[in-house]
Amino acid sequence: MSADSLNRAKTAGHEGHTMSADTAKGHQHHPGMNMSHGAMTSDTTQHAGMNHSMGGMSHAFSRNLPMNRNGSGTSWHPDATPMYGYMKHAGDWMLMFHGQLWLRYNRQDLFNKGSRGDTQLDAPNWFMGMAQREVGRRGLLRFSVMMSLDELTMGDRGYPLLFQSGETYGGGKRLVDRQHPHDLFSEISVGYTHMLNQDMDVYGFFGYPGEPPVGPPVFMHRISAFNNPESPLGHHWQDATHITFGVATVGFRYKQFKIEGSNFTGREPDENRYDFDKARFDSYSTRLSYNPTENWALQVSRGWLKSPESIEPEEDVTRTTASALYSRPLPGGGDRFFTSAFIWGFNGGGHHKEHSAIAEANMQMDKTAIYGRYEYVQKTPGELDLTDQFDHHNVFDVHALTLGTSQRVASFANTYLTVGAQATVFAPDKLLKPLYGKTPVSGEIYLRLNPGLMMGSSRARTSSQGMQHQH
Repeated sequence: MSADSLNRAKTAGHEGHTMSADTAKGHQHHPGMNMSHGAMTSDTTQHAGMNHSMGGMSHAFSRNLPMNRNGSGTSWHPDATPMYGYMKHAGDWMLMFHGQLWLRYNRQDLFNKGSRGDTQLDAPNWFMGMAQREVGRRGLLRFSVMMSLDELTMGDRGYPLLFQSGETYGGGKRLVDRQHPHDLFSEISVGYTHMLNQDMDVYGFFGYPGEPPVGPPVFMHRISAFNNPESPLGHHWQDATHITFGVATVGFRYKQFKIEGSNFTGREPDENRYDFDKARFDSYSTRLSYNPTENWALQVSRGWLKSPESIEPEEDVTRTTASALYSRPLPGGGDRFFTSAFIWGFNGGGHHKEHSAIAEANMQMDKTAIYGRYEYVQKTPGELDLTDQFDHHNVFDVHALTLGTSQRVASFANTYLTVGAQATVFAPDKLLKPLYGKTPVSGEIYLRLNPGLMMGSSRARTSSQGMQHQH
């Protein structure tokens, strides 16, 4: 089904009706609901739990929130966030698939200003499937599987990225100036939500592997990073727990607030990207989320990670994050929107006291996009494999600015083929300039294949029919 025909199907049941702007009433944000427009029951649980005309098109962890709010794991996006993917209904089940496949030429340190650059032709990728259905009058059941063939398409060292660090390869060698490949199975999870009433849900989530509530939606799932194939340099300060072999989370939602707690495995994935690591359940986290309007998603979180790095097994980390995600449709609707993210992450504990920050934005204008990312991160000599040259108490400040553009060149079966290019200018700490150069520059060009627009913001979908459909 094309994106246009799917959107027409979703909005057909709403034409000519005015809806409340109360952001707490999540079922009102969400097009495609099969509402009876005669007399309605006063039972709020019956009213909130009404089936959707397309077979239960709700959020993965609430029957009363819009699907657009889905993030990675149990995190929240703004309600105005567009969704890309394929969707099919099979009986009582709603099935979804989304992902990305890149073909990329990547050159770090274009002008050979330092000695740490590298060049690679590779194909980053990830694929995710989800199935969910309503259970009785109050329940919601959800299964999810996420996979990546990164090691097959880029090798066990991942891809070159100046100043990146985290995890190991080749029998315990530290990965430096490279982003590690993701595991074959990044998520196999099950979640169940029980609706107490329209405004309150309780839910449980179990993954092996899965994502505990630490940080915002992981970078691969943030629409503000949709066109950028690179991992943020602050990934291991902000959202690196998205692959955890053993996670159990419980959460409670009240209107637009959500509080979660989790017990999970603190150790990051090992070098064998095809196996299932030992479940330790030795770490903990909590996250508070708040969506004040359709355009904003806010969160603060803290994780107490037991021995996250195998190369430093005695080091525990306390990871604290805060973020604000923003999404807004642009005039004209469809695949036209502006999204941004502001994220701070801090690693403390032991000798760790390093900050990171990121500001990224994506302006999607149908087939054309302009995007950017500014990053600040503090790195230690150990993370950059420089302990033989610097005292371990040193902390290096690194800045990076990325600008890029992409152009959709083909569309078929609601699948997009896009070509893009981007460049990054780095400003390293003065102590690092002899190794990296004064202002090293990196660049890449790519082709990307991904599912097309499945669901824009509800306001964009319904504005052409004159509806007052506010989130």
